[in-house]
Parts: sequence; C-alpha cells; structure tokens
Amino acid sequence: MRCTPVPTDARTTATATDPVLPAARGPLSATVLAALRRPAPTDLTPLPVPTDLPTDLRSGDPRSEDPWGADPWGADPWGEDVQLALYVCYELHYRGFADVDPAWEWSPPLLALRGRLERAFLGALRREVGEPPPLADVLAGLLVESPDGDGPSYHLLSAGTRQQAREYLAHRSLYHLKEADPQMWAVPRLPNPAKAALVAVQYDEYGAGRPERAHAELFAGMMTDFGLDPTYGAYLDAVPAPALAVVNTMSLFGLHRSLRAALVGQFAAVEITSPPGSARLAEAFERLGATPRGTLFYREHVLADAVHEQLVRHTVIEPLLTLPDCPAPEIAFGALAYARAEDRLADHLMTAWRSGPESGTGTGSSLRVPLPEPAPEPRPDLRPEGTRR
Repeated sequence: MRCTPVPTDARTTATATDPVLPAARGPLSATVLAALRRPAPTDLTPLPVPTDLPTDLRSGDPRSEDPWGADPWGADPWGEDVQLALYVCYELHYRGFADVDPAWEWSPPLLALRGRLERAFLGALRREVGEPPPLADVLAGLLVESPDGDGPSYHLLSAGTRQQAREYLAHRSLYHLKEADPQMWAVPRLPNPAKAALVAVQYDEYGAGRPERAHAELFAGMMTDFGLDPTYGAYLDAVPAPALAVVNTMSLFGLHRSLRAALVGQFAAVEITSPPGSARLAEAFERLGATPRGTLFYREHVLADAVHEQLVRHTVIEPLLTLPDCPAPEIAFGALAYARAEDRLADHLMTAWRSGPESGTGTGSSLRVPLPEPAPEPRPDLRPEGTRR
C-alpha cells in the first residue's frame, strides 16, 4: 500500500508529559479525584461515600457491606459526573496522571467503585441498543450512508467554521492521541487467526515501523496546524460527557475479557464507517485553510481504513464466528453501542453549533470551556530595508 509522504513540518510529536488531573464534575468524580491525590491504600477499606449523594444512595444496600450499595445511581450514566469518573479510572491504564501514585491502577477500593460505574454504563448501552439484529445486517447497515446526511462532517464540509473544526479536533483528541490503544487489549484474548489479523491492522495504526507515521502523531500535527495544543489530555477539562462516552465505550470493552467480542464489533464499526467521513473532513479542513499536515490524518484514513475494514470483516470477525460459542450477537452489540455513543456526540455538536450567538439561544461552543481564538501569525515585513523604522 502506498503511503502519502509526511511533510517535513508535519512531524509534530504529541508531548510525553503526563496529563494533570481534571476538575470534578460532581460527587462521584470528586470522590475519585480526591482519592487519587493521596497514596494508594494498602488495605481494602472502601472509598468514602460522597456526602452529597441522595440519602438512599449513601445508605447503600442493607444486604451488603459495600457502602456504595448495589446500584449507586441518582446520577445519569451518560452524564458529566459518571463519564468523567469513569474516564479518570480508565486513564490509569493508559498514561496515568502527573503526581498520581501508579499503584492506584490496580487498587481494589478504586476497582470496586469503577466496577459499579461500569455496570451502570454498560446497562445504559445495552438499553440503548436493545436486542441486536443479526450481525450480517448490522455490518451491512454500517456500509450505507444517508444521501442527506447532516452530521458534523457534512456540516464542516458545507458550512462549518474554522473555530468549529478546532472544537471538533479538541473533542477527538482524547481518543486520537492514543489511537488504537484500547483495541490492543483484544489481542491476547483472541484465537490465533483473528489475533494475527488484528495485529496486522494495528501495525498500520502505529505507523508500520515509522514512528512519525503513527496515527496519534499525525493527529498531533493536525492539531498544531489548527493552533491547538497537542499535549496528551490537554482538553480533558473542556470536553463534555458525550465525547468522554465515546472513549469510555472503547475502554470498557477493552478492559474486560468478557466484552472482547464487543470490542471487535466496535473496531469493525470504526473501520467500516471511517473512509467516507474522513474524506469529507479532509476536504472540509482544506476548505478552512489547513495546510497539508492539517489534512494528512484524514487523508491517510480514507485509504487505510478501507483496507482495514476488509481485514477486520474477513480475517478477524469470520474466524470468531466459527467458534463453538459464536459471539455474533456481542459483536453486533459492540458495533451498535459504539454507533449510539457516536450519535450522541454528533447530536451534541450539531445542537451547539446551531445555537450560535446569532440564534439567540446559546454561545455556539460545543465545549465546556470555549477555545480561545488562536493568536494571528506574524505577518512578514515587506518594506524595503531602511524604511522599517
């Protein structure tokens, strides 16, 4: 497969700095964040229950010694508090956070809390999807695009602004600066034929032996081209729950062996749906003044993901379907759950962008903290020598 040359000024490396802990968005995330600012415990004492949870939640299940109870929910599993708490717990398995004790990654009290958050979120995903249709129908449906699509890529191509493109990249940075990392957890959990095929796809995702070609690095270069900070996790405080939920869905599936088939379905959904959307975004960003490094990430995905889609369908999914405990319904669930999370993010983006100041209904920013306008680039002084004073 031919690769598009990387412009020499495109090799902008995502910084290796550990991200800082974000601000809390409610009692659950506040509990997680307060714990992470202390050394990890050496005993099994549960984390303290937030005092501002509803009384029935603080009291817990009387049949259990766990103070979190059987179902600690007054909070929306799709909401800011739950999604941030989950994201922070999951990030301990990726890069972690600056000044946080690495031992928290496998701390039983934190894992117990994370497990309750996960059960609530997984339940919400299953309710959202319902009984999945046959897998063949799900995969075929992902190949079909509406002729009158109106999602973010369509909007950015036809009428989007450069500031909206910058917001879009800030949302996506939480995943794309660690692109392909969640799916790597599937590798040791798959049988060999599927494992080999998945590794072949992942090899491309990580640059095929060329660090500057890694998709995370291409995304960092695109962020720089749009005047954004490519530091890993730089926009965590700004990104709202719908974008967190997209990344959390991948991490949830990746960290649980029981959900490995759902992770394969999620990966298939990405590879199937990516090429046409990537083509629109590359064209949109070019329209909005991007340089070659500002479109390379998406141009790379137009061809690469078309190839990956065939590999995932025929050399990852098909071997799994021959297993005695054929996981077809779970693969279908993973694809549809991810699609629902993406739909929620698309709805959030379009609602915000349509409620701009001119509409009188909002600020128009899709982020919790609007992005500042990038500083204008200095203009060269073209006056002749001797006349510049």
